[in-house]
Amino acid sequence: MKLFSTIKFRLGVDKAFFGIICFFSFLTMIPLFVILWELFRKGYKQINLNFFTEVAPTSMDAMLARMGHESIPGGILNGLTGSLLIVAVAILIAIPIGIMVGIYLADNQKSKFSGIIRYLTDLIQGTPSIVIGIIAYAWCVKPLHSYSAFAGSVALAIMMLPLVIRSTEETLKMLPGTLKESGLALGASYTSVVLQILLPSAFGGLFTGILLAISRIMGETAPLMLTALGASIVNWDIMKPTSSIPLLIWEFYNDPNLVDLIWSSSLLLLLIILTLNLTAKSIASRWKIH
Repeated sequence: MKLFSTIKFRLGVDKAFFGIICFFSFLTMIPLFVILWELFRKGYKQINLNFFTEVAPTSMDAMLARMGHESIPGGILNGLTGSLLIVAVAILIAIPIGIMVGIYLADNQKSKFSGIIRYLTDLIQGTPSIVIGIIAYAWCVKPLHSYSAFAGSVALAIMMLPLVIRSTEETLKMLPGTLKESGLALGASYTSVVLQILLPSAFGGLFTGILLAISRIMGETAPLMLTALGASIVNWDIMKPTSSIPLLIWEFYNDPNLVDLIWSSSLLLLLIILTLNLTAKSIASRWKIH
């Protein structure tokens, strides 16, 4: 009888703590739901075909539309193409470097040089984005004497590196050591084993880390203010100033006539980042190392 009472008490305590955890988890989700609701409520009105096919309107066009109680004309095409260009170039810079560094760290876990690299990686990850923007400004904008999409990509690539390096290292460390030993025993070169066996086996983890890194940089504004600067037209030249969605949101915020476009632009940016995060979590949940 005493044993039964003890078990019943423990089950009651377990259910109580589970309920408390669920309650506080729900409380932490309330701000997220409020933000999502506010963005949907105020942002969906401006989202139409023109929103994706036209560049941002001028302050005068927006003012005339507001005076006539009409929707603000134009869209964010220059921001969409600019974000695509800057992020694509950042991916081309960060992923090869990050994967190679991650491979080195996974193969040399205890060396002093690896420890230094890990320390620097953690340092970069904790560096404020505005500081990285200043570094990219000194490295790219000053020598090239011009703001450019390339300078913005360098800043975002620096921010991507820690996530790509860490995801590569941790994923490769989870692979069984016999996988590499078997490849080498069969006479394959180290390069072939890495490229044809290890990386394909770790593809799920690598891809998840890359998606998380991309979602990390998609909403960055401060580095691009110091490097890409912004542009009122669609630009595909990486050596010229280029706009992006976060930069447009900042410009809309500073213009009372364009403030309504903040909500629709923020909603679109949030949906893009949310999609990337959900995709990364879906891949991570399905990918397992046996």
